[in-house]
Amino acid sequence: MLLLLYAIYQNLVRKPLERMLAERREKTEGALQKARTDVAAAEARTQEYEGALREARLTIFKAQEARRQQAQQMRAHALDEARSRAQQQIREARAAVEKDMVEARASLQGESDRLASEIIRTILKPAEPTTQIGGRP
Repeated sequence: MLLLLYAIYQNLVRKPLERMLAERREKTEGALQKARTDVAAAEARTQEYEGALREARLTIFKAQEARRQQAQQMRAHALDEARSRAQQQIREARAAVEKDMVEARASLQGESDRLASEIIRTILKPAEPTTQIGGRP
C-alpha cells in the first residue's frame, strides 16, 4: 500500500509539480535573459546616441568656429580697406594743402612785387610843383 501511495504520489503530484516548476524556471530564466538582452541593446543604443550627439556637437562647434574665423577675416579686410582709404584721403589732403601753399606763396610773391613797385614808384616819383592858392605857382 505504501508503494501504491508512493506511485500515485509520484505520478499525480511530484512529476507534474516538477514539470510545472521546471517550466516556470525556464520562463523566469528566459525572461531574465530577455531582460538582460534588452538592457544590453538599450545600453548600445544609448552609446550610439551619445556618440551621435558628440559628433553633432563637434560639427556645430566646427561650423561656429568657421563662421567666427570668416567674420574675423571680413572684419580685418574691412579694417584694411578703411585704413587704405584713410591713408589715401590723408595723401590727397596733404597734396591739396601743399598746392594751396604754393598758390598762396605765388600770390604773395606777386602781391609783394606789386607793392614793392608801387612803393618804389611813390618814393622815386618826382615831386609835383606845389600849387598855390589861386592857381599860380
